Amino acid sequence: MSKMNSWFEARAGGVPSGFSRFTFHVSLFTFLILIAGGAAAAERLKDLATVQGVRNNQLVGYGIVVGLDGTGDQTTQTPFTTQSIINMLAQLGTTLPTTQSMQLKNVAAVMVTANLPPFARIGQQIDVTVSSMGNAKSLRGGTLIMTPLKGADGQIYAQAQGNLMVGGAGAQAGGSRAVVNHLLAGRIVAGATVEREVPTTLGSGPYVHYEMMSTDFGTTQRAVDAINREMGQGAAQALDGRVIRVNAPLDTDTRVAFMGRLENIEIRPAKTMAKVIVNPRTGSVVMNQMVTIESCAVAHGALSVVVNSERQVSQPNSLSGGETVTTQQSDISIQQGDGSLMAVKAGADLAQVIKAINALGANPQDLLSILQAMKAAGALRADLEII
Repeated sequence: MSKMNSWFEARAGGVPSGFSRFTFHVSLFTFLILIAGGAAAAERLKDLATVQGVRNNQLVGYGIVVGLDGTGDQTTQTPFTTQSIINMLAQLGTTLPTTQSMQLKNVAAVMVTANLPPFARIGQQIDVTVSSMGNAKSLRGGTLIMTPLKGADGQIYAQAQGNLMVGGAGAQAGGSRAVVNHLLAGRIVAGATVEREVPTTLGSGPYVHYEMMSTDFGTTQRAVDAINREMGQGAAQALDGRVIRVNAPLDTDTRVAFMGRLENIEIRPAKTMAKVIVNPRTGSVVMNQMVTIESCAVAHGALSVVVNSERQVSQPNSLSGGETVTTQQSDISIQQGDGSLMAVKAGADLAQVIKAINALGANPQDLLSILQAMKAAGALRADLEII
């Protein structure tokens, strides 16, 4: 009966009708997105926490991509590419003088990166990402030569080799060039083979520790309560606002089944704090459903500087013996908006906040300054974070 009650409790709220989305229409290269989420719905423990010690490990290696269609490194400007080719050929039985100048257009030096997943076994294949580190124009159609991938301890954990998949395309002729997407990075699906295993243990002794994705005392306590209802009172204990210690069976097979039950326990997270995320580089603003504003007045006048340059040619008479002179005439004008004072009504939910901010008619770059000023004045009830 307790399980049935918890099932109904986890699904009682649903998704509220206040969920909405709004996108400001802005000029090219800048945009503003305001996203509203509903009240926190029930989520599985595996979506909110990770098992301590069960993690990925980053691998990196230096390699050579061959088979390019004349789009490789300019070896006169990237001597490490030439040196790499000489070293590789020496290992294959071909010796070249180090002083020889080679003009290689179909070769590029690259960095190869990969993530070694937990519990990876020898012979397992993983994906790799290949990125140019020289001045190659494109890696499209290239083949990565066998590259050892090392971990942070300097040991080789995988070997990578294969044909690159590059999502971009490009063409050039007569000094003109057209490029779609990025041509200097690609992926090789299942392009590396694991050669060394990383030991991974499921907890220490009789305990398994879960680490919450974010530090939230309310959500952590709710997770502990849900585990205790499902597994028995005293099965879980919160060590702090992020880590939960769970009593687990010592037998490996039984522990795996036990953790399979744990990760599917549904938890209703506590309400998140009100937060506004601002990215000044792209002009993006994202705020969650907890953001509210108080009544305030806002005046913001946009300042623009326009510079127009015109090239003029002074042509002397044919018999004057003078020379043709080219001059540049510049016209600079400064324009400023009226910056009239506008009242912003208080908003108790995100829909009202969007309506109030949209009434200002500000573009995204202006909105960044307005939000900062509203926060300083105490009218914005949210944590303002600039990334």
